[in-house]
This record gives sequence, C-alpha cells and structure tokens, in this order.
Amino acid sequence: MERQRRFEGPSDLHLHSTHSDGTEPPAQVMAAAHRHGLRTAALTDHDTTSGWAEAAEAATSLGMTFLPGMELSARHRWRSVHLLAYLVDPDDAGLRAMTDRIRSSRLDRARIMADRIAQDYDIAWDDIAAQTTDGATVGRPHIADALVARGIVADRTEAFAGILHPANDYYVALYAPDPVTAVELVVGAGGVPIVAHPAGRALLPDGVTASMLAAGLKGFELRHRENLPEPTAQLAALARSHDLIVTGSSDYHGLGKPNVPGENTTDDDMVARIIAAGRGSSPVFP
Repeated sequence: MERQRRFEGPSDLHLHSTHSDGTEPPAQVMAAAHRHGLRTAALTDHDTTSGWAEAAEAATSLGMTFLPGMELSARHRWRSVHLLAYLVDPDDAGLRAMTDRIRSSRLDRARIMADRIAQDYDIAWDDIAAQTTDGATVGRPHIADALVARGIVADRTEAFAGILHPANDYYVALYAPDPVTAVELVVGAGGVPIVAHPAGRALLPDGVTASMLAAGLKGFELRHRENLPEPTAQLAALARSHDLIVTGSSDYHGLGKPNVPGENTTDDDMVARIIAAGRGSSPVFP
C-alpha cells in the first residue's frame, strides 16, 4: 500500500497554472489549494506535465499529497472534449508525441487568430506573448488576457463570448485527437483517464462513450460547476452501472476564472481508486 500511504482528503483533482492557462505558477496554485483546506491536489495543465516538479515540491512542503495529472485535448467533430489524465508516464513516447503536436497546433492557431483579430483591433502578437510564461501551453485564454490588457474587453468572459467565440470569423479550430485515441494514449502511458466536465449542454453520443469505455475510460468528473443537472444524472447512472470513478473538482485557473479551489472535491475512495489504477507515475506524499 506504499502508493497510498498518508493520503488524505479533501481532494481537488483539477487545477491549472501558468504552464497552461492559469494565472499563477504551480507553487502558488498549491498554496491556494492549501489555504482552502485541501490536503490532496492535482495539477492538470493543458497538454503538458511541465509544472509537476514545482507543484509537487510546494504541495509536500505544505503537508499535502500531490497527484500528477494533465488535461489532454481531444475533439469529436465540432466538440472539444477534455480528458483528465492522472498518473501518466510523462516520458511515454506516444503521449509525448501527441502533446507536442497539440501544443504546436495551439501556437499556430494563436498566431493565426492574432493576425485576424489585429485586422480589426489594436493588438499584436507581442501583446499575447506577454501574457504567457516560457514553455507554457499557449491558448485562447492568453489572447483573452491580451485583449483585457489592451482595454478591448473587460475580462476573459467577455472575450470568449465575443471575439474568441467559435462562431466568430476570428476563430481557428485546434488540432486534437478523437476521444477514443486520447483514452488509448493515456492508458498506454499507464494513466487513469477521466472525462472533464462532461455534462454540459450535450452529452457525447452513446456510441462514442461506449468506445471510450472499451478503450479504458475510467470515469467522469461529475461535480463541476459547468455540468448541468439532467446530463449529470444520466452519466451518474452510467457510472453506477459500470462501476466507474466519479470525481469532483474546481477547475481552478487563478484570476482566469471565478472557480475556487475545493468548491467541488473528490471522495477519498475515488481518489484511492485512481491511485491504485495509475502505473505511469506515482503520487508524491509529504
């Protein structure tokens, strides 16, 4: 039981840092989690594991358990699907090749969107680059932050509702694997795949979900502020029938979102199941 020694809750398994689209470095994210009473936390930056070492050191210095994670981008037709990937091997060749490709696509996409927006607004690529840190996974939130800094919009919410909305001509689609391939990559890297905030306006088609389960999907993040009651109930029933893992998380982004660490948490028995199933990396205990 070495992998579960000294593990305790409450646990928040979905937090972001400046290594993707959060506004705080990993150590500050862990400090925020600790201030809100958490005792186990996962850093799940988009398509990168680069913040793990800093987050693990900060968490354990505060007496917390650190659970290594990542939020892997996927896409089904027009719909973005986010897959929380816990305890993966960060050096797995297949997963690393995919995340490298996605991050490259994010950068290309951001540059194209910046060029399009610059035709109508007083903004340049340097404004966007100023909102990122070295090695960060560049995304639309950084463009949003640049728009805020230039006084073009009031906040990220306004940016995403308008200029950065997928229906707008400025928008460029991101390359991402299909959800089944994403699950296979996480499983192949020894990780535990959980669909993030899966119960929004529309569920994935039953056939896609069934294929993801056959590929090794382990569960759903059902306690999340973006989930809606009816689809959440449907996925909860599916989780019960398949004995899946159910998680709850804040999806904390610092000042990038109103979400607060610990506003939703994951039950201890579910965290224990994640730890028991993961084999690509290990929790870091205080």
